Amino acid sequence: MSAADKISNAAEKAAGAGKETVGKVTGDKETQAEGMMQKKKAEAKQAGEKTKDAAKDITD
Repeated sequence: MSAADKISNAAEKAAGAGKETVGKVTGDKETQAEGMMQKKKAEAKQAGEKTKDAAKDITD
């Protein structure tokens, strides 16, 4: 995973966490759910990149 990908995923995860928190604080369930989904999407993308990196290390 490139440094740019790591930064992008971390930023996406942080943005999702922030949106989720705003939703919790304001009682806005829709915003909270959107934030949770954004955060989970970034986590899944990061896991996929780690898997690709591990597979590449094995084949090298």
